[in-house]
Amino acid sequence: MAEISGLPDDLLVKILAFLPTKVAISTSVLSKQWRFLWMWLPKLKYDDYDDITDGFNSVSAFQTYRDFIAKNLPLHRAPIIESLSLGFRCGTLQPEDLKSWVEVAVSRSVRELSILAYYRNNYALSSSSLYTCKSLVTLKGFNIRVDVPPTVCLLPSLRTLELKRVRYLNEDSLRMLLSFCPVLEYLSIERHDNDNLRGLVVDVPSLRRLSLTSYTGCSSDDYVIVTPSLKYFKAFDYRSEISSYKIEKIPELEEADISIERNPEKLFVYFKSIKCLSLQVDFNSKEEVIFLHL
Repeated sequence: MAEISGLPDDLLVKILAFLPTKVAISTSVLSKQWRFLWMWLPKLKYDDYDDITDGFNSVSAFQTYRDFIAKNLPLHRAPIIESLSLGFRCGTLQPEDLKSWVEVAVSRSVRELSILAYYRNNYALSSSSLYTCKSLVTLKGFNIRVDVPPTVCLLPSLRTLELKRVRYLNEDSLRMLLSFCPVLEYLSIERHDNDNLRGLVVDVPSLRRLSLTSYTGCSSDDYVIVTPSLKYFKAFDYRSEISSYKIEKIPELEEADISIERNPEKLFVYFKSIKCLSLQVDFNSKEEVIFLHL
């Protein structure tokens, strides 16, 4: 222990970075030197699924873990949080908890933010400061609700956006969110039966990679895609009824990965310049996979 403590603080912080966040924080009781080291960690991951090992079904365990995050996250001192991941099943978690934690991350110039709700708790990502965060490069949401404020917003650095099992405040929320991302390059949307969108509009001139996955229960309304810089397109569509894809010219498209229940020919007209096409179609309940290198 004495030999490790003799190392420079910046090297000790790098060592702590290899530990789970909860374990790294627990080292603060070792000595005065270790008391504040964890506060300089560049990456933080709070996840009650991993961290609650005893009494994981008890309300008190979730409450204790919630209090643990509420106490320690605001103490973080690093000027930049490289990544913050918040994963929870907490029945005791309140909407204002998530909002306050996101605001702490934004105040530390967070670059990657992941919010994962393991059950359909429908927690809202509604912090207005998030939608004006200049430092954010990657945003991932799972089983949450996206509440885009009506005020002027901008995410000038956001390049990666992943939305899985997400609900939206209203029909315009996704369109508004995408309009706030002038340099977005990768977009992944995974829709399930809890999805409250009807049509889907992706109008992002800067987008280079697009992944759309739609499961049974989603609306069968049209998909409108305006992505002139797109190089890779993935469409896995398992809806019981599928309307048309309306895609504007994508002259730079190089690769497509398509899995669709029926009528794949409706998409072929958009793939004139493509180099590689993977096509999976359900013919009479028999799955056929075709790889075409053009």
